[in-house]
Amino acid sequence: MGSTRRTVGLGAVAAVALPRWSSVAAAHPGVGSRFDAPVPLPLLFGGAALTVAATAGYLAAADRPVWTGDRPLARVGPRTARLLRTGAGLGFLVAFALVLLDGAFGRQSQLGNLATLVVWPLWLKGMAVLAVVAGSPWRVVSPWRSLYRGLCRLEGESVALRAYPERLGSWPAFAGVLLLGFVENLTVVPREPLPTTALLAGYTLAMLLGGVAFGPAWFDRADVLAVLYRLFGRVRVLDVRPNGAGGYEVRLRPPWRGALDPVPVPEAGVVVAAVFTVSFDGFRETPEFAAVAAAVREVFGPGLATALPVYAAGFAVFLAAFAAVAWVTADLLDRSTREAVRGLAPTVLPIAAAYEVAHNVDYLLLNAGFAVESVATRTGASVALDPAAWLSLPAYWALQVALVVLGHVVAVVAAHAVLARDAGTEAAAGRAHVPLTLLMVAYTLVSLWTVSRPVVA
Repeated sequence: MGSTRRTVGLGAVAAVALPRWSSVAAAHPGVGSRFDAPVPLPLLFGGAALTVAATAGYLAAADRPVWTGDRPLARVGPRTARLLRTGAGLGFLVAFALVLLDGAFGRQSQLGNLATLVVWPLWLKGMAVLAVVAGSPWRVVSPWRSLYRGLCRLEGESVALRAYPERLGSWPAFAGVLLLGFVENLTVVPREPLPTTALLAGYTLAMLLGGVAFGPAWFDRADVLAVLYRLFGRVRVLDVRPNGAGGYEVRLRPPWRGALDPVPVPEAGVVVAAVFTVSFDGFRETPEFAAVAAAVREVFGPGLATALPVYAAGFAVFLAAFAAVAWVTADLLDRSTREAVRGLAPTVLPIAAAYEVAHNVDYLLLNAGFAVESVATRTGASVALDPAAWLSLPAYWALQVALVVLGHVVAVVAAHAVLARDAGTEAAAGRAHVPLTLLMVAYTLVSLWTVSRPVVA
């Protein structure tokens, strides 16, 4: 009972104190390094030119269906697969408990507490990168799903008071992506252990209560992390699939294959929100954002009054641009706007996924080193670790530009396949491709411009 009250209390603190914790804060504070140097303009212009050239070249040469097959790479036997699933689930649950304990009672320092070192960079971003490469492991490692499964074992049956409302869909996850992006980018929560712990405890309580009320469907459709990682997993290049005998097959597949199938309308909103939040994450660190924030502050005042208008206006622009493209494309294809939204949204996922990896690779590597050093210090050892030592600044610049351009190319391939499938004639597909291609080029150029700007604290 005491632990339950503490969890509820921490969640209440998170809800009540969010306005107090809101401020225009650095997206990735405390991890400054040599990678803060902006990408040189010649590399930016080269990437932009390559984006346009690759788009035009592919569209001119694309006269056959895109390859959607796969190649076998490896097999995992049933015993090994079972050990991996059990170990990953229990290991993550133990790590989750340690993070909560350290966040609540440990040293209240960003670089000295597991809550801030693990939750934001290694969990939130690291799991997203893993999903982009090999698909989402969230059904296996989700701590609230693990706790729910334990509750079901105690009851001897699946626990659910009622069926999940179909009309609710994935709208809770859509709202969650926007809220998570706001908290991550425009509040001090990511660099404060106790607020991070309170937010995590409150979300855990909400997930568990929802699971008891609606059963497993709640975790699949309302959990923002489950929906977000599942969508990122659509562009994976390693496909880990059950083989029917309790084991797994690992196959290599093209990253555009998962972007060809439509998504429900709420998940289309999640896609646009994901593109916006990762773009805003990068824009947040530029001098231009600092100037915009200063101007807004003069009108609305400091703190939350500054942050909300900037964030809301940015998302409105991204959403309006996508909605306009979907409307025009629907008209060109003689389809409903709803069908266009569901079909086009997955095709921009590769852009979001590629920029997610490009923008966060340094953040992930540096905090992994800090986390190992923090754990080692507590055991009396002294460890100096730099996981990014192998990566030179020119190589990092090239990696960022290459990933962004590659994401764009994959998105164009996916869009071509979708429009060729849905259009009645090749001419109609060509006309319908124009507005979506312009949107994709705009998204990609925004990403390239962002990485070319100097980082400001």
